[in-house]
Amino acid sequence: GGCWHQCCPGRNNTCWAPGARRARCYCDSYCERTGDCCEDYRTACRHVAVGCAVGPWGPWSGCSSPCGVGSKARSRQVTIPPRHGGEPCPDLKQRRGCLGEHPTCGMAK
Repeated sequence: GGCWHQCCPGRNNTCWAPGARRARCYCDSYCERTGDCCEDYRTACRHVAVGCAVGPWGPWSGCSSPCGVGSKARSRQVTIPPRHGGEPCPDLKQRRGCLGEHPTCGMAK
């Protein structure tokens, strides 16, 4: 089977070609993990594949609630987008809980 006609990013079960003994071989980037790539996968797809690269995490934001339960967020930017079936980008945003403890919180009672 040959991937010369198609190369797909990520996991894509529709991205296959007929292989040896009528078995399917795959041309998606996930086939490297599962070991069922077509024989020409590396030459047809991976030599031009570029995986995603991201920058460092930015700082956490302030708590969304000045008093009580809220959330904080941070993000990072894509520095090199994935191309030609390269590894997809990881999460670009994170969120976590926080407890707002502004000095005026206790005075509201």
